Amino acid sequence: MKKVRFGVVGVGNMGSSHSTNLDNGVVPEIELTAVCDIREERRQWAKDHLSSKVGIYADPIEMFEKAPLDAVIIATPHYLHPDLVMEALKHDLHVISEKPIGVYTSKVREEIAFAEKSDKLFGMMFNQRTNPVYAKVKELVESGELGELKRVVWLITDWYRSQSYYDSGSWRATWSGEGGGVLLNQCPHNLDLLQWIAGMPCGVRAFMKYGKGRNIEVENDVTAYLEYPNGATGLFVTSTHETPGTNRLELSGDRGKIVVENNEITFYRNRVGEQEFNATWKGGFGKPECWKVEVPLPKPGKLTAHMGIFQNFAQAILNGTPLLAAGVEGIRGLSLSNAMHLSDWTGEMVDPNNFDEALFKKLLDEHIANSALAKKEEGSTLDVAGTY
Repeated sequence: MKKVRFGVVGVGNMGSSHSTNLDNGVVPEIELTAVCDIREERRQWAKDHLSSKVGIYADPIEMFEKAPLDAVIIATPHYLHPDLVMEALKHDLHVISEKPIGVYTSKVREEIAFAEKSDKLFGMMFNQRTNPVYAKVKELVESGELGELKRVVWLITDWYRSQSYYDSGSWRATWSGEGGGVLLNQCPHNLDLLQWIAGMPCGVRAFMKYGKGRNIEVENDVTAYLEYPNGATGLFVTSTHETPGTNRLELSGDRGKIVVENNEITFYRNRVGEQEFNATWKGGFGKPECWKVEVPLPKPGKLTAHMGIFQNFAQAILNGTPLLAAGVEGIRGLSLSNAMHLSDWTGEMVDPNNFDEALFKKLLDEHIANSALAKKEEGSTLDVAGTY
């Protein structure tokens, strides 16, 4: 096999972007051979904008069975991800799931168990793992350069979305269509990076606002307190109604502080670790000498973002390259999201590693049943450039 023959299930916002890039040969290891969408207007878009060699299907099962494929990406609304992943695996295809891996963890466990029995690859479209900034931060934390973690704070309020965005599709910002708001739609990447870099917290206490400044029923404002097994604490704050927003990640440890903002890393490095300084300093007032360190990043050249994940996935199929974002890891960020919702709904601290999944599903179903928003008509497909 010289190239991986890829199909795209769902050519809406992200699916159309993926299709265009793959069809244009952005990833040399991939050939786009088929796309699928249940909507006639999106199939017409594919006919008008993609190469004639790309097959166009209305039914994903038919595409899995008839198209010349080695792998597919699932780019449909959230609830459909697990079942379509399993269908693709059943048809002997490698598969990538767009974020999130699913809406609730009990269903995702079924998905992961099914994938583990398959000899095909299952990956996640966690495109921010290809960002050299976050990869470097992970390296600094795992190498011990920062020392033992003390605090994690992520203020991510630059996910601004207008009412017209929410009105663009019947599934958007509804419990039945998305299963949540900013945590399920915009923040899966941030929640994944949070656990990828700092590990899973052992407790979360979240506070949410639903439909703040918008005619939607799901959360668009979240403040969550985090606790870690070593005693470190954290804060995760996000919204889609503030502008201008902020995207600032701070990790404080024994050896200093790492700040990520504007796609740059600033490392304030203590010459002596705080614990050692505290144990030896006899001068009362005082603190360790601190250096502002310039952190070098890898030289550009490799594909990043979504195309970087596609390339890594294709190289895993062709050459056995380790997956940068394995599908089994998708449950971790979703567990954080589910735990935050459950914490807000119950008013209690929740362990994202061990929570009542049946209670979460019960309360989610109640939110769906009690939805006050009328079903919107299917809307338009939006340009996603610059939104991730």
